[in-house]
Amino acid sequence: MTVDAGTRQVPQTQTRRMPAYTAAAVRAAEEPLLAAGEPLMERAAEAVADAARELLGERPGPVLVLAGRGNNGGDALYAAAQLAAEGRDVDLLLTSDGAHSEALGAARRAGVTCRGFDAVKAGASEYRLVIDGILGIGTSANPALRGIARAAIAALLPATSAEDGPRVLAVDLPSGLHPDIGTADDTVLAADVTVTMGALKAGLVTGRGPELAGRIRLVDLGLAPALARLQPALEVPVELTVTGR
Repeated sequence: MTVDAGTRQVPQTQTRRMPAYTAAAVRAAEEPLLAAGEPLMERAAEAVADAARELLGERPGPVLVLAGRGNNGGDALYAAAQLAAEGRDVDLLLTSDGAHSEALGAARRAGVTCRGFDAVKAGASEYRLVIDGILGIGTSANPALRGIARAAIAALLPATSAEDGPRVLAVDLPSGLHPDIGTADDTVLAADVTVTMGALKAGLVTGRGPELAGRIRLVDLGLAPALARLQPALEVPVELTVTGR
């Protein structure tokens, strides 16, 4: 497994043991930064957009963003706004009855096009990149997708599984993967790249995590001081690509 920490500077690669944390530990580490008004979502969105640009550089074309109602959806929506503002063709499917309102507004102003389920299903093979921002670490004890989210993933699976199908970029972790223990059913998009925020999630390196996460990028959000006071769920040997924030 290769982990890219950050997205800006030229990386230096080393192999070392890497701590992986539960969702509860990551949320606890984020709390003081959020209380201080740190723009964590903006940093996360920029990292997602950077990863998307790299994948689109390899295979340019239309982008589909799947956005849930939580912060993961907000990250994906702000990234969609950046990509659309650059003139890229970006479609959006909302997978719940709500969304991060400010991020959704930014996406719409930038020219992101909202699509219905039927249109997305019919055009699944035409996308070159799918950004999965449905669920993050705020998922329930059973992270299995439901409703429109499950139907959308089921509809996209044949296209993304094809050799010439769209690439998949997961925001924080593939939706439907348990963030702590790595369990998942079969209705999950296997990512080519997962951009994970602040800390390596235990579920990415246990259970089905290694099978579903693809290449992992760890985005430094400044959580290290808080995480140092918390017990990691496990430590795993990884080939770590280190860059600064």
